[in-house]
Amino acid sequence: MICQEEPLLAQITRLYEEISRLDSLKPSKDVNTLFTQLVLTCMPHSAIDVTKLCKRVQEMRSKLIRLCGEAEGLLESHFSTLLGSFENPLHHLHLFPYFNNYLKLSQLEFSILTQHSVRVPVRVAFVGAGPLPLTSIVLATYHLTESFFHNYDIDASANSMASRLVSSAPDLSRRMSFHTSDIMKVTDELKAYDVVFLAALVGMDKEEKVRVIDHLARYMDPGAILMLRSAHGARAFLYPVVDPVDLRGFEVLSVFHPTDEVINSVLIARRVSTPVCTQLFLHSDLASMRLQPSCKCSDFQALNPLNHGSMIEELAINENKY
Repeated sequence: MICQEEPLLAQITRLYEEISRLDSLKPSKDVNTLFTQLVLTCMPHSAIDVTKLCKRVQEMRSKLIRLCGEAEGLLESHFSTLLGSFENPLHHLHLFPYFNNYLKLSQLEFSILTQHSVRVPVRVAFVGAGPLPLTSIVLATYHLTESFFHNYDIDASANSMASRLVSSAPDLSRRMSFHTSDIMKVTDELKAYDVVFLAALVGMDKEEKVRVIDHLARYMDPGAILMLRSAHGARAFLYPVVDPVDLRGFEVLSVFHPTDEVINSVLIARRVSTPVCTQLFLHSDLASMRLQPSCKCSDFQALNPLNHGSMIEELAINENKY
């Protein structure tokens, strides 16, 4: 286990301690400054493997992820309320400080989806949409302009704020609905969706995340697509990590680790009804490739990499056990 106070861990630990001492995580000068510093510290490419950290740092990381999740929720609530005060809220989305990141992440996810889906999805679910459902709004506005979006959140007030944002846009309000539900209690309805997006902060630790994934695997229709957000390297101090082996019941098609200002990694998987025999393909620098077979397969087709700045891509398709 790695536990030495190397500069990166020392900096993250210092920021965690300062964030923990805050009286409130609502947007303020101090909150914004500390979380900006934390993101900038974790953003550069790092070879750190959070699974090999000592227990003390692992516990700190778990607490930090929850603090980040709470702060992110409060930030989105603040800006959803602010945007809702305008006559046309969607005309002012640029006021949200991370709006450009959502534009880039949604473009990335759409590009990945189109490479693996033979048709445009009719019905899309977003689990954990929150009070500011920017991914759904961006995808529905710019990419999936005929698709219907069903946004799930356990918080009724979050759905109320989100619904208010799109109510002034006739096309979006026609194609976008909001459901106040614990996704673990949503069952047969999941069979209706061509694509399900799982937000990064649904399931704040490995156990919670796996339970949600297993639930989706049980009720999603075979052939449906699951899009998940994860984290890689030091970014795993900001968001939970989803490993391909966590996706039981799914064929993992691709894993993308952006190294620019888009923080989240993206995994895409297809719900299957029978086990698949697959290989592990690592594309480390978009120039050199190496293939590591995990079982004997007769067919293998590599994915053409996206042109998304500096990016690590893993087409990590592992043998699933059901």
